[in-house]
Amino acid sequence: MSDTLHTCSPLVLGLAFFLAAALYASVGHGGASAYLAVMGLLGMAPVEMKPIALTLNIVVSLLAFIAFARTGHFRPRLCWPLVAASMPAALLGGWLQSPEPVFKLILAAALSVGAWRLASGCNVEKPARLAPRWPTLLLLGLTIGFLSGLIGIGGGIFLTPLLVLWRWCPAKPAAAISAAFICANSLAGLGGFLATGRAIPPLAWLLLPVVLAGGWLGSRWGSHRAGSPALGRALAAVLVLAAAKFAAF
Repeated sequence: MSDTLHTCSPLVLGLAFFLAAALYASVGHGGASAYLAVMGLLGMAPVEMKPIALTLNIVVSLLAFIAFARTGHFRPRLCWPLVAASMPAALLGGWLQSPEPVFKLILAAALSVGAWRLASGCNVEKPARLAPRWPTLLLLGLTIGFLSGLIGIGGGIFLTPLLVLWRWCPAKPAAAISAAFICANSLAGLGGFLATGRAIPPLAWLLLPVVLAGGWLGSRWGSHRAGSPALGRALAAVLVLAAAKFAAF
Protein backbone atom coordinates (compact mmCIF):
# COMPACT_ATOMS: atom_id res chain seq x y z
CA MET A 1 0.00 0.00 0.00
CA SER A 2 1.30 3.45 -0.91
CA ASP A 3 2.76 5.99 1.51
CA THR A 4 0.17 8.50 0.31
CA LEU A 5 -2.62 6.25 1.52
CA HIS A 6 -1.01 5.89 4.94
CA THR A 7 -0.87 9.68 5.38
CA CYS A 8 -4.47 10.24 4.22
CA SER A 9 -6.96 10.97 6.98
CA PRO A 10 -9.34 8.00 7.50
CA LEU A 11 -12.17 10.53 7.90
CA VAL A 12 -11.46 12.11 4.51
CA LEU A 13 -11.14 8.73 2.83
CA GLY A 14 -14.35 7.46 4.42
CA LEU A 15 -16.26 10.62 3.48
CA ALA A 16 -15.12 10.39 -0.15
CA PHE A 17 -16.27 6.79 -0.45
CA PHE A 18 -19.54 7.48 1.38
CA LEU A 19 -20.44 10.36 -0.97
CA ALA A 20 -19.44 8.35 -4.03
CA ALA A 21 -21.58 5.39 -2.96
CA ALA A 22 -24.57 7.65 -2.24
CA LEU A 23 -24.40 9.50 -5.57
CA TYR A 24 -23.83 6.41 -7.69
CA ALA A 25 -26.44 4.27 -5.92
CA SER A 26 -29.04 6.98 -6.58
CA VAL A 27 -28.85 6.09 -10.29
CA GLY A 28 -28.43 2.33 -9.81
CA HIS A 29 -24.64 2.25 -9.96
CA GLY A 30 -22.01 0.81 -7.63
CA GLY A 31 -19.46 3.64 -7.69
CA ALA A 32 -16.40 1.79 -9.00
CA SER A 33 -15.20 4.60 -11.27
CA ALA A 34 -15.28 7.04 -8.34
CA TYR A 35 -13.51 4.59 -6.02
CA LEU A 36 -10.82 4.08 -8.67
CA ALA A 37 -10.41 7.85 -9.03
CA VAL A 38 -9.95 8.35 -5.28
CA MET A 39 -7.49 5.49 -5.00
CA GLY A 40 -5.61 6.71 -8.07
CA LEU A 41 -5.21 10.15 -6.51
CA LEU A 42 -3.79 8.44 -3.42
CA GLY A 43 -1.18 6.69 -5.53
CA MET A 44 -2.38 3.12 -5.05
CA ALA A 45 -1.20 0.43 -7.45
CA PRO A 46 -3.73 -0.83 -10.04
CA VAL A 47 -3.35 -4.37 -8.70
CA GLU A 48 -4.85 -3.11 -5.41
CA MET A 49 -7.37 -0.70 -6.87
CA LYS A 50 -9.19 -3.10 -9.16
CA PRO A 51 -10.30 -5.75 -6.60
CA ILE A 52 -11.25 -3.10 -4.02
CA ALA A 53 -13.41 -1.22 -6.52
CA LEU A 54 -15.10 -4.41 -7.74
CA THR A 55 -15.78 -5.68 -4.20
CA LEU A 56 -17.40 -2.42 -3.11
CA ASN A 57 -19.24 -2.23 -6.43
CA ILE A 58 -20.93 -5.57 -5.77
CA VAL A 59 -22.44 -4.58 -2.42
CA VAL A 60 -23.54 -1.07 -3.44
CA SER A 61 -25.10 -2.17 -6.74
CA LEU A 62 -26.91 -4.99 -4.92
CA LEU A 63 -28.38 -2.45 -2.50
CA ALA A 64 -29.44 -0.28 -5.43
CA PHE A 65 -31.02 -3.21 -7.24
CA ILE A 66 -33.07 -4.19 -4.20
CA ALA A 67 -34.28 -0.60 -3.71
CA PHE A 68 -35.31 -0.06 -7.35
CA ALA A 69 -36.78 -3.57 -7.78
CA ARG A 70 -38.93 -3.20 -4.66
CA THR A 71 -40.53 -0.10 -6.14
CA GLY A 72 -41.47 -2.03 -9.29
CA HIS A 73 -38.95 -0.61 -11.75
CA PHE A 74 -37.11 -3.79 -12.77
CA ARG A 75 -37.51 -5.00 -16.39
CA PRO A 76 -36.24 -8.62 -16.46
CA ARG A 77 -36.80 -9.20 -20.21
CA LEU A 78 -34.53 -6.29 -21.01
CA CYS A 79 -31.99 -7.14 -18.32
CA TRP A 80 -31.24 -10.87 -18.55
CA PRO A 81 -29.95 -11.00 -22.16
CA LEU A 82 -27.56 -8.17 -21.28
CA VAL A 83 -26.36 -9.99 -18.16
CA ALA A 84 -26.05 -13.38 -19.89
CA ALA A 85 -23.73 -11.94 -22.55
CA SER A 86 -21.79 -9.62 -20.26
CA MET A 87 -20.70 -12.00 -17.49
CA PRO A 88 -18.33 -14.25 -19.50
CA ALA A 89 -16.95 -11.16 -21.27
CA ALA A 90 -16.37 -9.43 -17.93
CA LEU A 91 -14.65 -12.56 -16.62
CA LEU A 92 -12.24 -12.43 -19.56
CA GLY A 93 -11.72 -8.68 -19.15
CA GLY A 94 -10.99 -9.09 -15.43
CA TRP A 95 -8.31 -11.63 -16.25
CA LEU A 96 -6.58 -9.31 -18.74
CA GLN A 97 -4.60 -6.13 -18.12
CA SER A 98 -6.06 -2.59 -18.27
CA PRO A 99 -6.20 -0.82 -21.64
CA GLU A 100 -3.85 1.83 -22.95
CA PRO A 101 -4.27 5.52 -21.96
CA VAL A 102 -5.53 6.48 -25.44
CA PHE A 103 -8.38 4.02 -25.07
CA LYS A 104 -9.35 5.59 -21.72
CA LEU A 105 -9.38 9.06 -23.31
CA ILE A 106 -11.83 7.82 -25.94
CA LEU A 107 -14.07 6.49 -23.16
CA ALA A 108 -13.80 9.83 -21.33
CA ALA A 109 -14.91 11.72 -24.45
CA ALA A 110 -17.88 9.39 -25.00
CA LEU A 111 -18.99 9.72 -21.38
CA SER A 112 -18.71 13.51 -21.56
CA VAL A 113 -21.05 13.61 -24.56
CA GLY A 114 -23.52 11.38 -22.73
CA ALA A 115 -23.35 13.59 -19.65
CA TRP A 116 -24.06 16.71 -21.70
CA ARG A 117 -27.10 15.13 -23.36
CA LEU A 118 -28.51 13.91 -20.06
CA ALA A 119 -27.90 17.23 -18.28
CA SER A 120 -29.79 19.00 -21.09
CA GLY A 121 -32.77 16.69 -20.50
CA CYS A 122 -32.44 14.88 -23.82
CA ASN A 123 -34.81 11.86 -23.91
CA VAL A 124 -35.03 11.65 -20.10
CA GLU A 125 -38.79 12.21 -20.03
CA LYS A 126 -39.77 11.03 -23.52
CA PRO A 127 -41.90 7.87 -23.88
CA ALA A 128 -39.94 4.63 -24.13
CA ARG A 129 -39.60 2.81 -27.45
CA LEU A 130 -40.09 -0.90 -27.90
CA ALA A 131 -37.28 -2.99 -26.41
CA PRO A 132 -34.61 -4.07 -28.91
CA ARG A 133 -34.27 -7.64 -30.17
CA TRP A 134 -32.18 -10.19 -28.32
CA PRO A 135 -29.20 -10.14 -30.73
CA THR A 136 -28.82 -6.39 -30.14
CA LEU A 137 -28.98 -6.85 -26.36
CA LEU A 138 -26.50 -9.74 -26.46
CA LEU A 139 -24.00 -7.75 -28.52
CA LEU A 140 -24.33 -4.73 -26.24
CA GLY A 141 -23.92 -6.86 -23.12
CA LEU A 142 -20.87 -8.59 -24.57
CA THR A 143 -19.17 -5.29 -25.44
CA ILE A 144 -19.89 -3.50 -22.17
CA GLY A 145 -19.07 -6.59 -20.12
CA PHE A 146 -15.61 -6.91 -21.65
CA LEU A 147 -14.83 -3.21 -21.21
CA SER A 148 -16.06 -3.35 -17.62
CA GLY A 149 -13.92 -6.30 -16.61
CA LEU A 150 -10.90 -4.82 -18.36
CA ILE A 151 -11.12 -1.48 -16.54
CA GLY A 152 -12.38 -2.78 -13.18
CA ILE A 153 -15.92 -1.35 -13.12
CA GLY A 154 -19.44 -2.75 -13.40
CA GLY A 155 -20.42 -1.13 -16.69
CA GLY A 156 -23.35 0.99 -15.55
CA ILE A 157 -21.70 4.21 -16.72
CA PHE A 158 -22.01 2.83 -20.26
CA LEU A 159 -25.33 0.96 -20.01
CA THR A 160 -27.58 3.43 -18.16
CA PRO A 161 -27.12 6.44 -20.49
CA LEU A 162 -27.62 4.18 -23.52
CA LEU A 163 -30.88 2.77 -22.13
CA VAL A 164 -32.16 6.30 -21.45
CA LEU A 165 -30.84 8.12 -24.51
CA TRP A 166 -31.95 5.36 -26.90
CA ARG A 167 -35.33 5.40 -25.09
CA TRP A 168 -35.40 1.68 -24.39
CA CYS A 169 -36.79 2.45 -20.92
CA PRO A 170 -37.27 5.42 -18.53
CA ALA A 171 -34.66 6.50 -16.00
CA LYS A 172 -35.79 4.42 -13.00
CA PRO A 173 -36.13 1.11 -14.88
CA ALA A 174 -32.73 1.88 -16.44
CA ALA A 175 -31.31 2.25 -12.93
CA ALA A 176 -32.81 -1.08 -11.83
CA ILE A 177 -31.49 -2.90 -14.91
CA SER A 178 -28.06 -1.32 -14.55
CA ALA A 179 -27.83 -2.24 -10.88
CA ALA A 180 -28.40 -5.94 -11.68
CA PHE A 181 -26.01 -5.70 -14.63
CA ILE A 182 -23.31 -4.05 -12.52
CA CYS A 183 -23.59 -6.57 -9.70
CA ALA A 184 -23.30 -9.52 -12.11
CA ASN A 185 -20.41 -7.95 -14.05
CA SER A 186 -18.52 -7.01 -10.89
CA LEU A 187 -18.83 -10.58 -9.59
CA ALA A 188 -17.51 -11.91 -12.91
CA GLY A 189 -14.71 -9.33 -13.09
CA LEU A 190 -13.65 -10.05 -9.52
CA GLY A 191 -13.75 -13.77 -10.27
CA GLY A 192 -11.44 -13.22 -13.23
CA PHE A 193 -9.07 -11.22 -11.04
CA LEU A 194 -9.03 -13.85 -8.28
CA ALA A 195 -8.42 -16.56 -10.87
CA THR A 196 -4.95 -15.08 -11.39
CA GLY A 197 -4.08 -16.08 -7.81
CA ARG A 198 -4.27 -12.61 -6.27
CA ALA A 199 -6.33 -11.64 -3.21
CA ILE A 200 -8.68 -8.82 -2.19
CA PRO A 201 -6.74 -6.18 -0.18
CA PRO A 202 -7.83 -5.65 3.48
CA LEU A 203 -8.79 -2.02 2.75
CA ALA A 204 -11.89 -3.29 0.92
CA TRP A 205 -13.34 -4.73 4.13
CA LEU A 206 -12.54 -1.55 6.09
CA LEU A 207 -14.44 0.58 3.56
CA LEU A 208 -17.38 -1.81 3.27
CA PRO A 209 -19.51 -0.34 6.12
CA VAL A 210 -18.98 3.18 4.73
CA VAL A 211 -20.20 2.37 1.23
CA LEU A 212 -23.07 0.30 2.60
CA ALA A 213 -24.33 3.38 4.47
CA GLY A 214 -23.88 5.65 1.45
CA GLY A 215 -25.38 3.12 -0.93
CA TRP A 216 -28.47 2.65 1.23
CA LEU A 217 -29.06 6.40 1.46
CA GLY A 218 -28.55 7.06 -2.25
CA SER A 219 -30.63 4.12 -3.45
CA ARG A 220 -33.54 5.12 -1.20
CA TRP A 221 -33.54 8.65 -2.63
CA GLY A 222 -33.20 7.51 -6.24
CA SER A 223 -35.87 4.82 -6.10
CA HIS A 224 -38.47 6.61 -3.95
CA ARG A 225 -38.16 10.40 -4.15
CA ALA A 226 -36.22 11.45 -7.25
CA GLY A 227 -38.06 12.29 -10.47
CA SER A 228 -36.75 11.57 -13.97
CA PRO A 229 -35.12 15.02 -14.46
CA ALA A 230 -33.36 14.75 -11.09
CA LEU A 231 -32.12 11.27 -11.93
CA GLY A 232 -30.95 12.52 -15.32
CA ARG A 233 -28.88 15.26 -13.68
CA ALA A 234 -27.50 12.84 -11.09
CA LEU A 235 -26.52 10.43 -13.87
CA ALA A 236 -24.87 13.27 -15.77
CA ALA A 237 -22.81 14.09 -12.66
CA VAL A 238 -21.80 10.42 -12.40
CA LEU A 239 -20.69 10.38 -16.04
CA VAL A 240 -18.66 13.57 -15.61
CA LEU A 241 -16.84 12.04 -12.62
CA ALA A 242 -16.21 8.84 -14.56
CA ALA A 243 -14.92 10.78 -17.58
CA ALA A 244 -12.56 12.78 -15.36
CA LYS A 245 -11.28 9.54 -13.88
CA PHE A 246 -10.53 8.00 -17.29
CA ALA A 247 -8.91 11.20 -18.56
CA ALA A 248 -6.66 11.54 -15.49
CA PHE A 249 -5.54 7.96 -15.03
